[in-house]
Parts: sequence; C-alpha cells; structure tokens
Amino acid sequence: MIYHILAIGDVVGEQGLAHLSKSLRAVKKLKDVHFTVVNGENAAGTGILPRQVDQLYAAGADVVTLGNHTFRRQQIAGRLEEDPYLLRPANFTGRAPGRGWGVYDCGHIQIGVMNLIGRCGLDFHADNPFIAADRLLRGDAPRFTVVDFHAEATSEKLAMGYYLDGRVSALWGTHTHVPTADGQVLPKGTGYVSDLGMTGPIRSVLGIPPEQSVELFLGGVPGPYQVADGPCKMEGVLFSLDGESGRCVDVERIDIR
Repeated sequence: MIYHILAIGDVVGEQGLAHLSKSLRAVKKLKDVHFTVVNGENAAGTGILPRQVDQLYAAGADVVTLGNHTFRRQQIAGRLEEDPYLLRPANFTGRAPGRGWGVYDCGHIQIGVMNLIGRCGLDFHADNPFIAADRLLRGDAPRFTVVDFHAEATSEKLAMGYYLDGRVSALWGTHTHVPTADGQVLPKGTGYVSDLGMTGPIRSVLGIPPEQSVELFLGGVPGPYQVADGPCKMEGVLFSLDGESGRCVDVERIDIR
C-alpha cells in the first residue's frame, strides 16, 4: 500500500490560517492524504498562540511543527508541555519546554515525526542537529519517519537529507518561505525538498508587505512587521511512501491559490 504524507509550509498570520482552513481538507480528500504535518511557527506573524494551534488542527493538521520563533509568544510554553501533537525543534536546549519528536498512529501503521532546527545562519545556540537526529533514531523506529528541518541554508538542509537518506522516509526544509524546485527521491529512498514554501499572502516578501521589507533594506525604520493583505497561497509537498519498505516513491509539489 502507498501512504500519502502531506507537508505544508510555514503558515503566516491570520490570513494564512484562513486560507489553510479553506483549502486543506479539500486537498487531503483529492490526494487521499493519510497524514498531514503543518509548520505553524508564523501563525501569529512571529510565533504561535494556543488558539491558533487549535485552528490548525481544525483545518486538518495532524501534527504542528515550529521553528526559530517557537517562544516569541510565551503563552505557548504550557501548551508545548501538554500537547503531544505540537512539536518544537528537538535540538533546542534541554531547558526548553516541550518535545521535538513524536510517534503517531495512522491506521495500522505508525509515523514518527521529528522537528529540527539548523545552526547555519540561525544563531540560536541549538545543539548539533545531525547528532540530535542520530540520538532520536536509535533503537526501534516506526515504519515511517519524517523530518521538518527548519533551517536557513540550503546546504545544511541538503547535507542533512543525504545524512539521513535511507534512515527516514522523508525530509523537508522550512523557514525560508520560498518553494524550491529540487523535490526528489534520494538514492537510498528518502523523499526530499529543500523548502516547502509558505501558506500566506501571495503579494508579499515572505508574508510581509513588500514596501515594509524594501524600507528595511534601504536602511530605514520599517516598524513592527505586519502580515500583507490580499489573496493567499498554500504551498507544500506530497510524499508517497511505500508501506512495505517505508521508502518514498514519489514527491509532488502542492500549490493552492
């Protein structure tokens, strides 16, 4: 049997949440999706609020992953401790609340979901993500393991893809909000893409109004970031996984506008 795992890129603001709520369940039905992972770390612009986690679940997310903005909204700390379906990067310091790994039932099989953060260009004093992945993959692993690697550098993401090739079913990058055209099945059977893209305003710079971003690069004072208005897109990737081997057999880009 082939299992379809859908990964959705960073949801930006209430606008992105609304578009996800309108679009996700129809895509899941159309593509016969068995399990969905959504990165929600920008649902509040920067960070995520507990009510927005609930909105993501209501929209059709099975697991919500986070990233460098995990703790921008302190209201989320308690939720991270009590909610097994909400993951923050596993290689954050051990003092951070929450978890970065979970195993979930999906019919008669289980799916392991790992959330990691990169260190190249993201100076958050995180532990080495390669070593953290090794630690989490020790012992008996579920048939399918998928990884959201929240990282800046495509080189770090691709290196992680090859490092875990054959040990995980799929690995995708998040954080840069720009979809990449390198979706592929790596030599040992791991589905890979450097970045899913984002769920949020189309006419924007990574979700914020273009004029605000331009002002920043001109050396001005752009003020607090706002989420852009206008039509939205939902970007992600569908990974088709073989139920016998756990390997990926196809990688398909999703873009709903």
